[in-house]
Amino acid sequence: MKSVTKKIRNAFLLVCLGLSSHHVFAQHPNLDITSDDVTSMRAAVESNGLFQQAYLAQKAMLDEQILLPVDVPVPKDGGGGYTHERHKKNYQLMYDAGIVYQITQDKRYANYVRDMLLEYAQLYPTLPPHPKRKIGKQNPGKLFWQSLNEAVWLVYTSQAYDLILPSLSAGEKTTIEEGLFRPIAKFLSVDSPETFNKVHNHGTWTTAAVGMTGYVLGELEWVEQALYGLDKSGKGGFLKQLDELFSPQGYYNEGPYYQRYALMPFVVFAKAIQTNQPERKIFEYRDGIVLKAIDTTIQLSYNKLFFPINDAIKSKGIDTIELVNGVAVAYGLTNDAGLLDIAKQQNQILLTGDGLKVAQALDNKLTQPYQFKSVAFGDGNDGKQGALVIMRQNVNGEQAVLFKPAAQGLGHGHFDKLTWQLYDRGEEIVSDYGAARFLNVEAKFGGRYLPENKSWAKQTVAHNTVVVDETSHFNANVKKGNANHPELLFFDKNDHVVMSSAKIDTAYKGVSLKRTMALINLPTKNNEAPELSFVVDVFDVQSKNKHQYDLPVHYKGHLISTNFELDTQLTNLPVLGKDNGYQHLWLKAQAKPKAGLSQITWLNDNGRFYTSSSIMDGDTSIIFSQIGANDPLFNLRNENAFINRKANAKNHTFVSLIEPHGEYNPSKEFTLEAVSKVNKLSHQKIENIDVIEITLTNNKRYILAYNAQQNIKDKHVNRFSFNGSTYQFDGRFKLFDI
Repeated sequence: MKSVTKKIRNAFLLVCLGLSSHHVFAQHPNLDITSDDVTSMRAAVESNGLFQQAYLAQKAMLDEQILLPVDVPVPKDGGGGYTHERHKKNYQLMYDAGIVYQITQDKRYANYVRDMLLEYAQLYPTLPPHPKRKIGKQNPGKLFWQSLNEAVWLVYTSQAYDLILPSLSAGEKTTIEEGLFRPIAKFLSVDSPETFNKVHNHGTWTTAAVGMTGYVLGELEWVEQALYGLDKSGKGGFLKQLDELFSPQGYYNEGPYYQRYALMPFVVFAKAIQTNQPERKIFEYRDGIVLKAIDTTIQLSYNKLFFPINDAIKSKGIDTIELVNGVAVAYGLTNDAGLLDIAKQQNQILLTGDGLKVAQALDNKLTQPYQFKSVAFGDGNDGKQGALVIMRQNVNGEQAVLFKPAAQGLGHGHFDKLTWQLYDRGEEIVSDYGAARFLNVEAKFGGRYLPENKSWAKQTVAHNTVVVDETSHFNANVKKGNANHPELLFFDKNDHVVMSSAKIDTAYKGVSLKRTMALINLPTKNNEAPELSFVVDVFDVQSKNKHQYDLPVHYKGHLISTNFELDTQLTNLPVLGKDNGYQHLWLKAQAKPKAGLSQITWLNDNGRFYTSSSIMDGDTSIIFSQIGANDPLFNLRNENAFINRKANAKNHTFVSLIEPHGEYNPSKEFTLEAVSKVNKLSHQKIENIDVIEITLTNNKRYILAYNAQQNIKDKHVNRFSFNGSTYQFDGRFKLFDI
C-alpha cells in the first residue's frame, strides 16, 4: 500500500504543474496544471509574450512581499475585516510564491511559503471556532467565520505546500503536516460531516480541499472520502455533487453566480484526479460534465457579466478567477479556439501549463469568435426540472432575454418562477435585483447577506413575475420551492424569433401560471439589417377563486412618458404593503388607464428608449413604485418598477410588448425616435392558438401565432382564421408579415 501511495503522490506532484516523471525540475508542482513540459515554461519566461509579461508582473509583486514580515493574525473579523482579508491574501501569496519557486528554483520564494506555513502550524491548533461565526446556522471555521472560507484557504494552501515540498526538511514537513494540514482536514471532514456530505457549493469546496490535501500527503483514504462521502457510500462526496448539482447540459442548480463560484473546486479537483488517477477518466464523467459546466458558465453571461438571478452579486463576470482557471483548463484539454476569445477578454494569464498554452495561442493569434447561443438549459440533475432559457438576437447591438422557468436553486434560490430580464446594447433594461449584500464590506452586516435579502431580494415582488394576493411563491418556503418546479412547454427558434413557454401550478394553491415569451427581430426586405425588435410577453393566470394579481416590471433608467395620466404622490410617500417585500416599496404614483393600449417609456443609460405597450381592459391599474421603504440602514438600492394590478379576478391574461427605439445623445445634443412605433396591440385565443397582432404607426402589421399546448409534434399543422383570413403554420409558432 505504501508503494502505491508513494507512486500516486509522486505522479501527482510531478504532473500537476506540467512536469513529466522523466523531466525532473522542482519535483512538486501545482495541482491545476496539466502541461508536462516545464522546459517550455522556463523558455517562455525568457521570451517576449503574454506568458513572460504575466510572470514578470507576478514576480515583481512577490519580490516586494517577501521583504515584508510574515503576518498570520489571530482571527477576529468577519468577511471584509482585516484578519479575514489577511488570511485570504496569505493563501494567494503562498500559491503565487510556490509557482515562482517552481520556475526559478530560487529558495527565497520557498522559504517565504515555509515560514508562513510554520506560523499557521503554530497558530491553528490553538484556535477555537471563529468569534464571528453564525451560531446554529452553518458550520463555522477557525481561520474564517464560516467553514466555506476555510475550505477555499485549504484548496490554495495545499497546492502551495505541494509546490515547495522539495525545499523542506523532514522536521519542517512533520511540523507543518501535524500542526496544520492534518488538523484542518479533520476539522473540515470528520468534524463537519453536515457540510462535507452536503450536495451544495460548500460541500464542493470542502471535498475538493480535503481530497487535494489527501493527494499531497499521500492519504488515499481522504481522497476516497472526498469522492464518495465520509462513509464512502456514494451518498455524498464530489461525484455525488457532479451527479446532482448539474443538469446534463452543465447548468448548476443554484444559478450562474454560484456556478461561477463552485467551478473552481470542480475544475481543480478534477484536474488533480486526472493527474493522479487517470483511470477514473474524470473529465469524461457524466458525458464530460465538467467541461460542459465551463462552457455553460460562459453562456450564462451578457457583456462579460453573469446573469444575476438568485443570490447574485451583479458585478461578477467572466474575468473572475474561477472562470479564468476554467477556460485555461478547458482550452488545455480541447484546443477550442473559441475559448481564446473569452481568455482574451479576461485579460489574465495563469502561470500554469494550461496558462502557457493559452498565452502562446493568443500570441499566435489563433483566436476565433466565441459563439453565444439561444439555448434552454434544462434544470435539475435529469434536465427536466424546468429550464433557464437564454434568447439572443443581434439587432443594432446584441439583445438578450433571460427567461426563468427554472427550479428553486436550493437555499440561494429566489421565489421568482417564470421571471425574466432584458438586456440591450450592453446594459440591463428589465432588471433583477440579485442579492442584498455588500460582499466583504464588514461595515454592512459583516459582509454577509443583509436581512433585506430575505425580506426583499428573495420575495416574488422583487422580480418580474406574477404575485398573487401580495404573497410570495410557495409562501417563501424553501423546502416547498425545492420540491416543485415549472414545466418547460417548449423552446424553439428561427431566423427572426426565439420563443419559449412554461407553466407552474404549484406556486400558489389553486392558481395556474403560464408565461410565453418571444424575442423578435422584424424581417426586412432584401436582407437588410433589421431595425426593429420586440419582446412579446403573454402571462396567463387562471384560478377557480378570485384573487389580486400583480405583475411588476423592474426597469433600469429614467421614466420619460406615459400615454395616460398619473396620480403622483407629491408630498408624502405611502408604503405599498406590509410584508412579503411590499413593505420595502414606496407608492410613488398610480393610474387606471382606459381600455386599449397603455404605454410607458423610459430612457436607459445606454442612450436608448424603451416602451412597454400593454393591453388594458379598463379595470386594471398601474402602480409606480421605488425600493427604499422600511430600510432604516439604507441597505437597499433605490430602483424603480411599475406594477400592473388586476384585482378581484379569477382569470386574467397580461399581454405586453417591450420595444427598444431611438437614441439620446447628450454630448452631441440630439434625440432620435423617442416615441414608440407601436400603434396597436391585440391578443386573441383561437382554440389552442394564441394570436397577437402588432400594428405600427406606418400601418405595417405583424401577427405572431403560437401553440403552447404540451406534447405537440414539430410537424403539427396549426390553422386559424383571423380578421377574415385563414393562416397556417407547422410546429410551435410563426411570425406573419402582413
